[in-house]
Amino acid sequence: MQRWRGLEDIPHDWGRSVVTIGSYDGVHRGHQLIIRHAVDRARTLGVPAVVVTFDPHPSEVVRPGSHPPLLAPHHRRAELMAELGVDAVLVLPFTSEFSKLSPADFVVKVLVDKLHAKAVVEGPNFRFGHKAAGTVQFLAEQGKVYDFEVEVVDLYVTGEAGGGRPFSSTLTRRLVAEGQVEGAAEILGRPHRVEGVVVRGAQRGRDLGFPTANVETLPHTAIPADGVYAGWLHAQGEAMPAAISVGTNPQFDGTERTVEAYAIDRVGLDLYGLHVAVDFLAFVRGQAKFDTLDDLLAQMGRDVERCKELVAAAEQDEDA
Repeated sequence: MQRWRGLEDIPHDWGRSVVTIGSYDGVHRGHQLIIRHAVDRARTLGVPAVVVTFDPHPSEVVRPGSHPPLLAPHHRRAELMAELGVDAVLVLPFTSEFSKLSPADFVVKVLVDKLHAKAVVEGPNFRFGHKAAGTVQFLAEQGKVYDFEVEVVDLYVTGEAGGGRPFSSTLTRRLVAEGQVEGAAEILGRPHRVEGVVVRGAQRGRDLGFPTANVETLPHTAIPADGVYAGWLHAQGEAMPAAISVGTNPQFDGTERTVEAYAIDRVGLDLYGLHVAVDFLAFVRGQAKFDTLDDLLAQMGRDVERCKELVAAAEQDEDA
């Protein structure tokens, strides 16, 4: 899959394509409906499928300081889109100048002049251009002028997550923030993931017999509520069952919020300086401060056993 940063990265000889545009944070099951439709349409027409997205999130430019927590960094979104069959991802730097581009100019400069759109696939509430003035109806009118089709796909999927509300990135962020990672996984179609580089912490886990990877998360990452979770630590191409702690470590009067993952029953791991990923499978318990260190150690032992059980059950279900 090709990855482009800015319009200038698009090959000069790029031909017709099927395009879909959006932030697509998380590439959740609703997003997947639109992207799969775009890919299917591209295959039918015999042209590539392109996803156009933005960096930073448009809200940060339009309303500084309002950047939402991100469910997936751009490289992860690209990986997920590639799995869906997308041929190219175009990340447009969203600047103040770009935000002032009118819907008509966006159509010409991006869809017509650069991507040579043969079809554009969007959700019913898609908006674009200055002050989000562009609508699907306007896009369809422009398609008649510039010879591209516009297809509208209903991205709304509902389930038990969030009490039956339509699946969305906003709902997923809320569930993650509340520690409801099982509900977030229902919307995403996979566990919520946090990524970053392993850095040196206080090394208390190592002293206590539970050495953890202290993950310095990427900016604006959507981090689950404080507590203990079962999941996986992905490092060096391996997914290791893990007990994950999120919080400030109140037992030792900590103030900095961290994400730490203990690779269950693994000895001698040296992950310092490596980029790793942590997948959150299930919430185990909230953050707590214990009366004694022995009480903490006993609870950590129970946490690890519970995490081991939850991961084993999930892996068994996946293999079934």
